[in-house]
Amino acid sequence: MRKTRALLRATVAAAALIGLAGCGAHARDKDAATAAASTKPTLLTLTPAQLQHIQLVTVGSGLYQRSIETTGVVDFDNDQATSVLAPMSGPVDRLLVDAGQTVAAGQVLATVDSPDYASAVSAYQKADVTARNARRIADADRDLLAHNGVSAREAAQAQTDAASAEADRAAALQALIALKLPAKALAAIRNGQAGARIEGEIRSPIAGTVVEKLITPGQLLQAGTTAAFTVANLSRVWVMAQLTPDEAAAVRVGDPVDVETGVGAGRLSGRVDNISALVNPDTRSVQARVLVDNPGGLLKKQMYVRTIIRSRQPETGLLIPVPAVLRDEENLPFVYVQEPSGGFARRRVTLGHRDGDRYDIPEGLQAGDRIVADGALFLQFMQNQ
Repeated sequence: MRKTRALLRATVAAAALIGLAGCGAHARDKDAATAAASTKPTLLTLTPAQLQHIQLVTVGSGLYQRSIETTGVVDFDNDQATSVLAPMSGPVDRLLVDAGQTVAAGQVLATVDSPDYASAVSAYQKADVTARNARRIADADRDLLAHNGVSAREAAQAQTDAASAEADRAAALQALIALKLPAKALAAIRNGQAGARIEGEIRSPIAGTVVEKLITPGQLLQAGTTAAFTVANLSRVWVMAQLTPDEAAAVRVGDPVDVETGVGAGRLSGRVDNISALVNPDTRSVQARVLVDNPGGLLKKQMYVRTIIRSRQPETGLLIPVPAVLRDEENLPFVYVQEPSGGFARRRVTLGHRDGDRYDIPEGLQAGDRIVADGALFLQFMQNQ
């Protein structure tokens, strides 16, 4: 009896498994049929009246100029910007300008209580006295030599001493000039006039805007080392655009560029001035330097902007109108192609570069294909009914 019940349970289990397998196979067949139906292309046939709502174009090869959209970062035009170094040592006495202030070339930016002036003036005065005395002795020895009062050797030595002393005086004068002394004070020193205490001045070497103030009152400066200010002419700036190596290959020096700041609706115009020969190891990008006029100082250093570089290098591709391209449920681009039967079918395409109101299509179409250029939305509406 136990053997009979065991045999019965085994038979029922086997039947259940066979049933489940049959159900699974039926479900798979149904899914496959559904998938086949969904991938089967749908051909739209239009009546003559409906054909009046669309416009067809024949796909063909053509020339276009590539537009490259990328981001960029604003920087100073380093050909029109300079770091102002302190020409003398000593503590800062007064600051005469603030960051953001416009200055003229030669304008005093700060004053310094510097002992360098007293040392330089003293060195020049000593060198001047020595040079004058040496020249007087050399001139006297030349007269004596003419009357056999001194030997030729002594006269030559006097001339050498005078020339050496005059060279030392010239070097001392250059040291005074390097300190940017006012012209009136320098002339008084050269004329041997004892002047009052001279206050050190840090002057702007160019006209522009003080974009950085790097010193404070009382700070001790080191001559030729301490950076005191940064002055830049902001009427023109650089925009460092980031390009992929493929994009950089299409860009040339001189290509026009549109710069968008997101502030207002206007665009600023520029041109590519330089293309880096190196790839950034962190971003794997290539920098293109763009010169941009900056009216009103709209562009600020470190500002992010959008750049549109219009390559002047012509390229060839299959070009179609932008309105011909639609997006499917997966957001993939497609167009409607007219089949030999006269109907219309969707065909997915790969979008290349855009040139104004045209797309380059590297994959999906062939020259000679007839596509819907205007009225594609009408076909999509009909297909979705």
